[in-house]
Amino acid sequence: MGTLYLVRHGQASFGAENYDQLSARGHEQAVRLGEYWRERGMKFDAVIRGSLQRHAQTLEGICEGLQMQCDPLVTPALNEYESMALIEAIQPGPHPAADTPERYRQHFRLLCDALAQWMGGTITPRGMPSWSDFAGGVRGVLELVRERHANHNVLLVSSGGPIATAVGEVLSTPAEVMIALNMRVRNSAVSEFSISPKRLMLQTFNTLPHLDSEQHASWVTHA
Repeated sequence: MGTLYLVRHGQASFGAENYDQLSARGHEQAVRLGEYWRERGMKFDAVIRGSLQRHAQTLEGICEGLQMQCDPLVTPALNEYESMALIEAIQPGPHPAADTPERYRQHFRLLCDALAQWMGGTITPRGMPSWSDFAGGVRGVLELVRERHANHNVLLVSSGGPIATAVGEVLSTPAEVMIALNMRVRNSAVSEFSISPKRLMLQTFNTLPHLDSEQHASWVTHA
């Protein structure tokens, strides 16, 4: 039986003009995860990532830490939803930058509300697929892994939304649980599914074994 390791990207650039860019800390998180796996002799038979820049940069950091070449399958099915398109679908802008604790909380309150409406089919955010198509894309990647890699270790680098969707698909969770899971996925966190030809089974969710030391305690981030 193989294992699918789902990794959320390292810390990106929340609040900046271009969010889709790892911060210096995000790069450190990714490299440290690769180092952690290298120290334990981890090898991957297949690598899959989304097509966003933060996915590519995170995988580069992991492979740097692993000291291995990575030749990933790249698929937009693992890309994150558009947060601002969701928010603007329920509350048209302009929206002030989330540069204070209260504005940060307000941003995520609106986002959770918008996610629930998108998943319920009551809004269609501009430029985004339907929830059914978004979830179907994630489901397709999981099916590919199950069909082709039942006895392999597979590394998948994506974002919180697709990872929470994958967990929700495997566990058949309701929408509100999937949203709650999404909001809790930390940067560079690892979730694990065991892979058999018939099914995927959740083994761990949102773990940070590579940052489990006093030295790295300040490296734990969420955005």
